[in-house]
Amino acid sequence: MDMWADHETRWPETRRHVADLPTDAPTSPHRNGGPRPSPERQAETAEAIGRVRDAEPELSADAQTIELENKHGGWLEGFKDRLKGENRLLEKVTEGLTTSSPDATPRQVLRLIPDAIRFTYCFQPENYTRGYYDIKELFESRGHEIYYSKNYWTDPEYKGINTRWATAEGQRFEVQFHTPDSFHAKHQVTHLAYERIRDTSTSRAELRELHAFQREVSSWIQVPDGAVDIPDIKKEGF
Repeated sequence: MDMWADHETRWPETRRHVADLPTDAPTSPHRNGGPRPSPERQAETAEAIGRVRDAEPELSADAQTIELENKHGGWLEGFKDRLKGENRLLEKVTEGLTTSSPDATPRQVLRLIPDAIRFTYCFQPENYTRGYYDIKELFESRGHEIYYSKNYWTDPEYKGINTRWATAEGQRFEVQFHTPDSFHAKHQVTHLAYERIRDTSTSRAELRELHAFQREVSSWIQVPDGAVDIPDIKKEGF
């Protein structure tokens, strides 16, 4: 945390967004006066976001039941933030409609956002690997299909496993697996660094320091026994 405080002192927000802003930096569609979506498109987007909100309570109930049923002491973290905010969803849909998927409908774009709904399970390191398989089996027993899993325990800048799922009705959601230390690192220590890395206005000089900071934080996280052997998953058709 001292390292991050030092970084923010040397790279203040005003300096990043004024002095280091590239002249050709891309901006979101209507954040800086660009064209706004038509009223019809806005209505379609609102309806699509409403469908996500309608799907969330049943999924959350499953996640909470699984928290009680798992055999290795796993618990939900960050549950109050399980549903991505409406403004952020609107921004993601608008970006998709104007860049990567201009011919798609808002519902189609939103369907491809894997983390509109997200759950995070934490395990103590000694229970982590068995806990992962237990949670996976419990979600599958409820008819949910895992179509993607990425193991980051060998990654130098981030530790954990991120999985993506789909309900029988096609609603996608994300489940992350952490230890207390890896969750704390992600949620409390490196989150702002990650946001700056994603920011297209961040200079190359600062990016080098941000990546070095994330590597330093991650180097202190204990890797659970067997975690690096959990295989990645990538199914076709999703």
